[in-house]
Amino acid sequence: MLVLTAPMKLNLDSLRAQIEEHLKSRGLVVFQSLPRLGDMGPMVYWDTDRDSDFKAFLAAAEAAGVRLVTLFARELEEDLIDDALSQLDEAGLDREDRRAIESRLKEMRGYAGFTCQIQLSFDLASRIYVFDLRTDWFNDLNDLIDRIEESYDDDDEDEDDELPLGGGYFPKN
Repeated sequence: MLVLTAPMKLNLDSLRAQIEEHLKSRGLVVFQSLPRLGDMGPMVYWDTDRDSDFKAFLAAAEAAGVRLVTLFARELEEDLIDDALSQLDEAGLDREDRRAIESRLKEMRGYAGFTCQIQLSFDLASRIYVFDLRTDWFNDLNDLIDRIEESYDDDDEDEDDELPLGGGYFPKN
């Protein structure tokens, strides 16, 4: 998924309010949605590296005749951090990495309740067009979670390598 790489504000709440106001002023129908996922059809992402202005994205939608736009806004919930910390306890990471990740995850609690992602999208000609903005700290949080999950993958691969042929089942003969 493409995300904005330029430094983002710590909180996207004010941008969220601007987007909602702009959508209303343009007479567009807003459908409050869950995030759009790639398994729903071909997705085309707005290049937020070149143009991170949501108004240009919405102008393109209007020019194409779109009247319905989906809006998803995610606020960071502490449960996400709690789950990551629980997974970290069982992760296959060395002590230094575990401590660094744990410290960073605990710092992330300060962002609880902040809007960390805004996604606008519309459907046109069997494609989903997506405008996705995320804060830098939310990208960092996702990277930490990925590191934890990857440590499990490495452990699983090691265990598979150690199993004897035949799946580890030995008859009692």
